[in-house]
Amino acid sequence: MGKGVLVTATGTDIGKTYVTALIIKKLCEAGYKAGYYKAALSGAETIGNELVPGDADYVKTIAKLSCDCAEMVSYVYKTAVSPHLAAKLEGNPVKLEKIINDYKMQCAKYDYIVVEGSGGIICPIRYDEEAEIFLEDIIKALGLDVIIVADAGLGTINSTLLTVKYLKSKNIAIKGIMLNRYHGGIMEDDNVKMIEKLSGIPVIALVAEGASDVDIDADTLKRIFEKDEK
Repeated sequence: MGKGVLVTATGTDIGKTYVTALIIKKLCEAGYKAGYYKAALSGAETIGNELVPGDADYVKTIAKLSCDCAEMVSYVYKTAVSPHLAAKLEGNPVKLEKIINDYKMQCAKYDYIVVEGSGGIICPIRYDEEAEIFLEDIIKALGLDVIIVADAGLGTINSTLLTVKYLKSKNIAIKGIMLNRYHGGIMEDDNVKMIEKLSGIPVIALVAEGASDVDIDADTLKRIFEKDEK
């Protein structure tokens, strides 16, 4: 069975799909069998008669994966809203049992699986009369640790620390923080220092805007997938 880690972000449009693709690309280029999985994706595009999960398609293209996008995402919705609302509008609400089974099937094919979350960490995946499922419930059901993707710029200290605090309150292990859209300079370098000092979590990569690689070597990246001994 493959080893997995989940990539979440401090909010929407921070770049977690982009960074996820670079992580998988790095592992694949180093010769490791790495794959992608996402439990629920909204905002999919209709091409012909097919609903295409854009995040999965992007990762597949960047990381040069050969698998079918349909295998990488359990629930695909057209409406570009939170999965819980998309399911209310379109039907087919998320079931945790299917997510677990689909994830296990992906794990059987790869050494390492990068699981992409939906939105930020406090994202309702299903919220109706029958069930209430949040992203944290999926993380725990799959036994995953987390990488946080945050923007490198102004305001990131607050949003990153809030995300860290929430994850810690739920007893979810954080393997590191990756800062996206990094340009350097006194403010962004201070953001790195303050995030590490105040959160106690290492910033493990600085991803320049438009980068085609993540600045962490594959062996170090591989160790992120190892579970910490209790």
